[in-house]
Amino acid sequence: MASVAAAAGSRRLRRVSQLAHRRGVLAAVLISPAVLFIGALVGTPLVLAVYLSLTDATAGSLSGRWVGFANFRHVWADGIFRGALWHTFLFTAISQAVVVLGAGLLAHALVRRFRGRWLLRFLILLPWAAPVALTTIGFLWFFDPLASIWNWFLIHLHLVSKTSPPNWLGTPTLALTSIIVVQAWRILPFATVIFIAGISSIPQEVDDAAAIDAADGLKKFWYVSLPLQLPIALVALLFGIVFTATDMVVPYLLTNGGPFNSTQMITTWAFQTGINSGNIGEGAAMSLFMLPVLAAVAVGMLVFARRSEVA
Repeated sequence: MASVAAAAGSRRLRRVSQLAHRRGVLAAVLISPAVLFIGALVGTPLVLAVYLSLTDATAGSLSGRWVGFANFRHVWADGIFRGALWHTFLFTAISQAVVVLGAGLLAHALVRRFRGRWLLRFLILLPWAAPVALTTIGFLWFFDPLASIWNWFLIHLHLVSKTSPPNWLGTPTLALTSIIVVQAWRILPFATVIFIAGISSIPQEVDDAAAIDAADGLKKFWYVSLPLQLPIALVALLFGIVFTATDMVVPYLLTNGGPFNSTQMITTWAFQTGINSGNIGEGAAMSLFMLPVLAAVAVGMLVFARRSEVA
């Protein structure tokens, strides 16, 4: 009997061992702690935000009376929120267009060998490594109407009047332009790194084949380089959209939504409504308006990653 039990136990151990060595089972076991952690880290705040958006919760409480979609209707009727939605679109679209174009040009220059390349790469990466709050506060001096070094250059180049220099953060159009420039400057290093990694991974045989086919200059760029770099640009663009659409540091520190709410973003207006004004329910409803767009971006990332893996 003892030998039969031992044999049965040995067979069970072998089955467990074979099951554990299967790729799918082993991968699920190894990745499950990370999935559980991310699920708790992301899922819990998301569920709480959805719940709060359906209540009249106020500051100091994470519960309230159930009001259904009343917060969403009230938020959509708010002209400031609709303006913030448009500003967020402009802020994201224009800054990322500048980032993709600038990162592509910088990456093509930085993959070439020249003296001091490592120093130039370090200087380009510095804005991404520096604390965003510190660098943004530094830009307050850069755009200051009285002590702006940018205005100083413009005045000495006789491009603007010394008696009435531009008020970069006090005029609606200039204020929006200023925060777009700062955001593009901040995201540019990240996109440049993605471009450099992608360009460096292109096999040398591709350039050799292009040279054999007499493809050089604009022809090589259009038919060889551009098709290979489009997936790289898409990755940089998708990450940049997520970082920019959910960022409130640059607009909040530079303009705090002003002047006259002309630079109000969804993030800053949700913060002012939910935290500063204490209306947690409406603030949560505002923040959830970005969820469908960001979900679409996340799906795009996953689809692109899968296609790249198959390729």
